[in-house]
Amino acid sequence: MQKPILFGADYSVYVRAVRLALFEKGVDYDLVPIDVFAETGPPPPYLTRQPFGRIPALEHDGFQLYETGAITRYIDEAFEGPALQPADPCHRARVNQIISIADGYVYSTLVWGIYVERVSKPLRGEPSDETRLAASLSKAPVILKALADLMGDGPWLGGTALTLANLHVAPMMDYFAKSPEGLPMLDRHANLRGWWSRMRERASMRQTEPGE
Repeated sequence: MQKPILFGADYSVYVRAVRLALFEKGVDYDLVPIDVFAETGPPPPYLTRQPFGRIPALEHDGFQLYETGAITRYIDEAFEGPALQPADPCHRARVNQIISIADGYVYSTLVWGIYVERVSKPLRGEPSDETRLAASLSKAPVILKALADLMGDGPWLGGTALTLANLHVAPMMDYFAKSPEGLPMLDRHANLRGWWSRMRERASMRQTEPGE
């Protein structure tokens, strides 16, 4: 089989989730840079792959695919390597639930609402939206408690083995942890704090660090 081609940017949490899955499965790939935040937007040819202009997109042996959850599940099922989805339907449903929580709540609140407003905008010399930041800081404890409750005794999100749930949440948590409030909030949940300590030390996380 040909190497997969991943289209996207390394700063994207969703591109990183796919890169983590590829790394954990031991799959070599090519990354084609696509910057959706460029002044002119994504290149017009890219819109034939992803009509909504979002990243990432994947091509493998002529098969084209977009939407992160579809891509990571495809990677898990199309390539050899450790399984990233439980076989048991209850555990698999839990993994999918956590991925849905990441998409629906974690990304908008911990990344855009806190990291972007507290860290990214000031670094760019832009004013923060204090109203959005305050609202996100009020929502963050609910999100972290939900993840901690679902994790239980761990050691991983979604079960006793590393799963796609971890690979979807980790890039978002990485940005959140860079905010002044991030680690103190995580410290309120020993199991989640322990998970983050283990997750951030994985080779896959180090190899996919944005800018590396």
